[in-house]
Amino acid sequence: MTLVQGAALAGATILGLLGVFQSLLALGVPVGRAAWGGSHRVLPVRLRWASVAAVPVLGLAAWAVLARASLLAPGPEPAIVRLAVWVFACYFMLNTVGNLASKSSLERNTMTPVSTLLVLCFVVVALA
Repeated sequence: MTLVQGAALAGATILGLLGVFQSLLALGVPVGRAAWGGSHRVLPVRLRWASVAAVPVLGLAAWAVLARASLLAPGPEPAIVRLAVWVFACYFMLNTVGNLASKSSLERNTMTPVSTLLVLCFVVVALA
C-alpha cells in the first residue's frame, strides 16, 4: 500500500465515522455538544436536518478521495475527481477553522484534530 492509498483509506474511514456521528445527531442522540457549535445537547430540528444533509456530502468526499487514490473507479471524468478532492480539502480546512472557533470545548478538542487530519489526508491524495 502506498502513502497515497493509506491517506485515502484513513480519510475515508474518518469520513465514515463522521457519517455515523451525523446520523446519530440527526436521530436525536444527545451528543450535540460535540457539533454545530456545541450549544445543544440534543439538536433542534433544523440542525438535525443539517446533519441529515451532511451524511451524503461526507459519502461523496469519501468516494472522491478513494477514487483519486485509485481505490475506486473514478467514473467518466478523472479531472472532476481531482477537483473534488481539492474542494473537499479546502472545505475541511474551513471546517477546522470553525471547530477552532467553537464555544464548545468538546467540539474544539475533538473535532479540530479530526478535521485537521482530514485536511492532511486530502492534501496528500490531491498532490498525488
